[in-house]
Amino acid sequence: MRLTRYFLPVTKETPADAQIISHKLMLRAGLVRQTAAGIYAWLPLGYRVLRKIEQIVREEQDRSGAIELLMPTLQSADLWRESGRYDAYGPEMLRITDRHDREMLYGPTNEEMITAIFRDNARSYRDLPRSLYHIQWKFRDEVRPRFGVMRGREFLMKDAYSFDMDEAGARASYNRMFVAYLNTFARMGLRAIPMQADTGPIGGDLSHEFIILAPSGESDVFYHANWERPADLSSVDFDDAAALQAIVSGHTADYAATDEKRDPAREAEAGEALRQSRGIEVGHIFYFGTKYSGAMGLKLQGPDGAEVVPHMGSYGVGVSRLMGAIIEASHDDKGIIWPDAVAPYAVGIVNMRDNDPACTAAADALYAKLNAAGVETLYDDRSLSGGQKLATMDVIGLPWQIVIGPKGLERGVVELKRRATGETIELAPDEAVARLAAK
Repeated sequence: MRLTRYFLPVTKETPADAQIISHKLMLRAGLVRQTAAGIYAWLPLGYRVLRKIEQIVREEQDRSGAIELLMPTLQSADLWRESGRYDAYGPEMLRITDRHDREMLYGPTNEEMITAIFRDNARSYRDLPRSLYHIQWKFRDEVRPRFGVMRGREFLMKDAYSFDMDEAGARASYNRMFVAYLNTFARMGLRAIPMQADTGPIGGDLSHEFIILAPSGESDVFYHANWERPADLSSVDFDDAAALQAIVSGHTADYAATDEKRDPAREAEAGEALRQSRGIEVGHIFYFGTKYSGAMGLKLQGPDGAEVVPHMGSYGVGVSRLMGAIIEASHDDKGIIWPDAVAPYAVGIVNMRDNDPACTAAADALYAKLNAAGVETLYDDRSLSGGQKLATMDVIGLPWQIVIGPKGLERGVVELKRRATGETIELAPDEAVARLAAK
């Protein structure tokens, strides 16, 4: 994509109402714009990142065996009355009355709807186990929306729901999601630490929240130094229940807790290996048994003919929130540093002298070759100074930059820069294409 044809409203100034670095950089880099309190329009560059994040989430859900569907944003209040949550949920729920005076709501979550769908379409134990998920916009009417997409009112969320015969099966489904979440965040360049958590309005007696470490995080976290070691679970067999249980047990053996859940005895055991940081919640999983299936009359025929009330769990990932969390964990004083897997483009071309025919010809040729090689490329062909173009590339944070200038062309080279490290090398244009195409 040529920047002369793109919509990228980058700004130099930091907006006065932005309090945390991710909000500041998302506005400066032209990723989002606020349209109302806690509600954002996703501009082209930000939307590309959002879709990259969403796709990683989808691929790991599919790999775990979950099945995708799509539920609507609006729900009937009657469903929530069946579960007993309509009056209990609180003012965060946006309640709506349609033209026929039917009470509706903009869904903050989907336990009731998925339970009703499964209840009306599943018949026996042969329909179990099942895990269903969707990626859909949610709305929670936060009293004080702040921190940009980190605590907005409208947000994109992946929520999955499992149905099993009994508690043992439900805990196996819980383990599958636990491992799928570890893989999901690792693919985005994040180290997510699962920590026991309160179940809140979702309910149940087993819950973990996944927190990534970031200096500007929203809560204090305490953890064993072992959590700083990366774990590769990309080849895990999701059909091996014993292996999944071993992974979960191994990952919860080392101490990790939010400030509200601290355990002084375990912290004493950790000794000098105890670490403290700030963290950001990016995912939350729950096992809640028959809380919804029992309340809403979900009964299936068991193998012996007797009725079975399925055990359920729910599993959320804040897809739009993840963009802010990634920036909080990966930036410097110049701007964003995108991990390769979620970057909007792999490389940005900077033509330092757009009034130099040789530079323009070389930049155009390189752009064409990168596109032909399948490398996602953003080409800054605007009539601006080289310094302005480089500043734009730094703030938007593409993993690689190719800088083309007259002095380098005289020697037959361009400059390839790695945004994360600042390391630069000079090499021939075709070598730069080959190197990027091999990434």
